[in-house]
Amino acid sequence: MNGKAYEKRINRDLDRTKRDLSALRDDIVSGLNLKLDELAGHPKKSAEVAVKTLNKSIGHGLDQYNTKVQDVVDKVPGDIGRKAAGYPWVAISLSIVLGLMFGVLIRFSRHTGN
Repeated sequence: MNGKAYEKRINRDLDRTKRDLSALRDDIVSGLNLKLDELAGHPKKSAEVAVKTLNKSIGHGLDQYNTKVQDVVDKVPGDIGRKAAGYPWVAISLSIVLGLMFGVLIRFSRHTGN
């Protein structure tokens, strides 16, 4: 083999090696990106499952609370439950005022008892 043919073959082999290394690098980068995406997806899935479980628990607790409150409201005479449902802001304001009044009475009774 003469010098020119040998040099041409070396250059061709060098170019093939460069292409192979470039393809290998691209494969490694793609593989790493896939692995990173997979690793990043695990916490996201875990968080989604935790939020769904929490929402179910909260929903169940609120259903129980609403049932108990409805039972208490049904026992109160004078259809107060229906009136409170018709005028919710009045009912909320009235409950706040009554709570403040009871708080003042309790505080006053503590001070006079000593």
